[in-house]
Amino acid sequence: MFWLVSILLFSTTFADDHVDDNHRIDCEPGRDKGGDYCTKIGCVEDPSHGNNAPFCYFPPKTGYIATNLSTPNGADDKQLLLKKDSGSIKNPFGTDFENLDFSWSELGSAIYLKIAPTGVKRYRPPVPLAETTSIISGEKLLVRSYDDGVWYFNVVRQSTGAQIWNTSIGELLFADQYIQISTIVPTDRIYGFGENIHGSLKHDFSQYKTYSMFARDQAPDSGNPNVGKNLYGVHNFYLGVESDGKAHGVFFFNSNPQEVTVGGSAITYRTIGGQIEFFFFPGPTPEEVIKQYEQLIGKPMLPPYWALGYQLCRYGYSGTKEIRDTLIRMREAGIPQDVQFADIDYLDDKEDFSYDHINFKDLPQLAQDLHNNYSMHLTLIFDPAIEVDYSPMTRAIQQNAKFIEWPRPDLVPTDTQNLYPLIKNTSIMLGKVWPERNVAFPDFLDPQGKTQNWWISEFSRFHDQVAFDGAWIDMNEPSNFGTTSKALNEKDNVPALKCPMSGADSYYDNPPYETQAAMYYGNNGHLYSKTLCMLGTMGRNSTVLYDSKSIYGWSESISTHQAIQNATGKRGIVISRSTFPSSGKYTGHWLGDNTARWQDLQTSVIGAQEFNMFGIPYVGSDICGFIGNTNEELCLRWQQMGAFHSFSRNHNDKGNPPQDPAQWPTVAKASRRANLFRYHYLPYLYTLHFKASLYGGTVVRPVFFEFPNDDNAHKISYQFLWGPSMMIIPVVEEGTTTVQAYLPKAATWYSIFDSYYGTVVGSGNTFLLAGWDSMIPIFLRGGSILPRQAPALTTVLARKNRFELVMGLINDERGNKVANGELFWDDGDSIYPEDLSKHNFYHFNFNFKATSKNASLVITQTQAAIDLQLPYLENIEIFGYPYTPDFSTATLNGKPANIASSSTYAQFTKNANITGTGFIDLNSGGPTWTFTFSNKQLLFAF
Repeated sequence: MFWLVSILLFSTTFADDHVDDNHRIDCEPGRDKGGDYCTKIGCVEDPSHGNNAPFCYFPPKTGYIATNLSTPNGADDKQLLLKKDSGSIKNPFGTDFENLDFSWSELGSAIYLKIAPTGVKRYRPPVPLAETTSIISGEKLLVRSYDDGVWYFNVVRQSTGAQIWNTSIGELLFADQYIQISTIVPTDRIYGFGENIHGSLKHDFSQYKTYSMFARDQAPDSGNPNVGKNLYGVHNFYLGVESDGKAHGVFFFNSNPQEVTVGGSAITYRTIGGQIEFFFFPGPTPEEVIKQYEQLIGKPMLPPYWALGYQLCRYGYSGTKEIRDTLIRMREAGIPQDVQFADIDYLDDKEDFSYDHINFKDLPQLAQDLHNNYSMHLTLIFDPAIEVDYSPMTRAIQQNAKFIEWPRPDLVPTDTQNLYPLIKNTSIMLGKVWPERNVAFPDFLDPQGKTQNWWISEFSRFHDQVAFDGAWIDMNEPSNFGTTSKALNEKDNVPALKCPMSGADSYYDNPPYETQAAMYYGNNGHLYSKTLCMLGTMGRNSTVLYDSKSIYGWSESISTHQAIQNATGKRGIVISRSTFPSSGKYTGHWLGDNTARWQDLQTSVIGAQEFNMFGIPYVGSDICGFIGNTNEELCLRWQQMGAFHSFSRNHNDKGNPPQDPAQWPTVAKASRRANLFRYHYLPYLYTLHFKASLYGGTVVRPVFFEFPNDDNAHKISYQFLWGPSMMIIPVVEEGTTTVQAYLPKAATWYSIFDSYYGTVVGSGNTFLLAGWDSMIPIFLRGGSILPRQAPALTTVLARKNRFELVMGLINDERGNKVANGELFWDDGDSIYPEDLSKHNFYHFNFNFKATSKNASLVITQTQAAIDLQLPYLENIEIFGYPYTPDFSTATLNGKPANIASSSTYAQFTKNANITGTGFIDLNSGGPTWTFTFSNKQLLFAF
């Protein structure tokens, strides 16, 4: 209906130049030029606008015409030559290319579509995509071209005729530094686009909003979620759900400064470089869309098991003594913790690959103590910026590593360069961040690989001193202080970087249209703000930063991923601030320097769901907030929520009071309970990550993913699922001990938290108790079996404990009570091959069925690991069991199972709890284990 109304409204606008509010494409998207600028350039000025619609907009019939359309709908035209319509208005930000090539091809059931200038080579990000892949789906997408005075195309779902895209709205423009394309969309149920702060998971089309995408060192501003500022990474991907519940995905492959405007009935894309490349994915389920997207960009990495444990950090540790005191405080409070971080405080003069030999003099011993005495791990921060006058830089020069450079020697500021004999005669572009003196930025796009090899070797060299386990790569947009101004903390003898803003050399740093990436920062904002000059070169001078800046973090993550594995000999983990599509193959992500306020807690729930859609499921926020002082209630609620993000880390800023959860008795108690719950279910969380790495897909999942036909599910922003089976409902508002929740009616839900544990709860909208001294509401979806394990203070210790299963029963079509689940398990830390299916791991399927007479649990091993001992499966909880079990009849693989004396059944709650020491040994007796028992039969006397 959304799309139908849009088309009907839009079809009435061609009578004149007037366009209704829902179909306007902004002709003045930049800074307001005032006066009669709008009409002078041929656009329509109409001040009578609502819903924040543009008052200066392009007239209809703006665009190109097709010169060789063979049929009315272009069904057979996979290549077309487009010519600029002579009657169309001129591009406000440059001269449009006269001729464009349009082409599309099928990737199985998906579509790849490209528009580029005829005979002109345009920049394309060097991110490997599986473009020869064949997307398999029961659904198929088609492309149809039309020309009714202006050429346009539609992307159509073959099975229903739904128009995924309808570009008849026009306004195709293609100049060297301003490219624009718009489409009417068939639904307002649109999710994604990043990295930006969004006030709700579903985009609000009732108001026009522009989201800029250009990697920038910009802290999230959750107090103004509708501003659309570009944050650390770029993910121009969205998922749409049509009126019948079928889902599709759209990916715009471009790394230049870009933005999207959503509002009315349309989406408008603008970029100032590269070309137009789109991939369309048919779904039809939301989860299938993400799998198809990851089939193209790469499936996410599998984190080590320990990286799913709780993690603690702060900026401002005074030294290792404070870290040790914190560890003791956490242990005394009984709060599980697996990873200790160190921020830039540990560095010697803030220089990479060094440590402070005064305050952190025993950092090497701390690393050993964490491993040997605490069964924990250490993650250290590494920035890309390298000070230019110390030994790592010397080795870089010796090994012919490259750095971001000026394109010509005459542009090099020699007064700065001459301060440093080591790089005096080079074209290296110098910046200023945390170290005392100027820094250089490694060229991770080096086609010769010498930069990458140097980086990897520096990690190994430093690991020989400090046995760290993970790498936290920050400031990799890349960030620079005070570009073309006085640096934030520079000393008088450290000049700031200055970029050319006039003449021919300003082509990239002062383009005709800078996108909202510059304009959100006021009249003095530019693309180079907080970063390097756009004319800087990478790839050994093969590309400019204007094109490649947004993939800098991606390129660094690849080398760092390899560096960690080379240095440790183990899987390791990398956490990156800046990301791009396919970053998830190498790194996780944290949601940046948030603020200790309730709005940031709320938007972090949304952000984690979005990054799962972006192919980076290992994601989380700075628990309790980074900037500003947190408080007891906020930290307690954030700890409860953060326990259910894959990357679960508490982190705060320098100068703020400590906020580790042991600071308050109430927060310590809540954190201990939340973390113990998390650790109890880590086998399930790890299974979800393993499946995502093996097959693609999400881990933390929006509710609508499982219930796309439920209108209420599309309104939910602040609750989420682990996979398909566990519903988490955090408290994200101040001063409440209840939480409003929605439990979809299409499923059965069992409580697995404090209140009414193991019992079915009513579905629909409801208010649930959520006191400070209890767990937040968590529910098990009926029909599911979840693997779990008795928890401990670290994952190393927990992995030695017994396995357990918990299940909630539902009826199958024959009235049997059933549930199923699975477990993936490996050693949790070894390096796996690129083809994860060839890794050394176990996989088990669990299938339970009960009738009025008997019950059976069949465990099937489909994959076996070599030389990997499994704990015994010693506990099974069954929720919703309506019969009275006779445990004396229990058998395992046909032999009596001695579990009767230790197993119980609660008639009131209908829950069975089956326990036995050494009950099921998954190391032997397989590959199938069948556990059965009979039910007691009621006797009737007549």
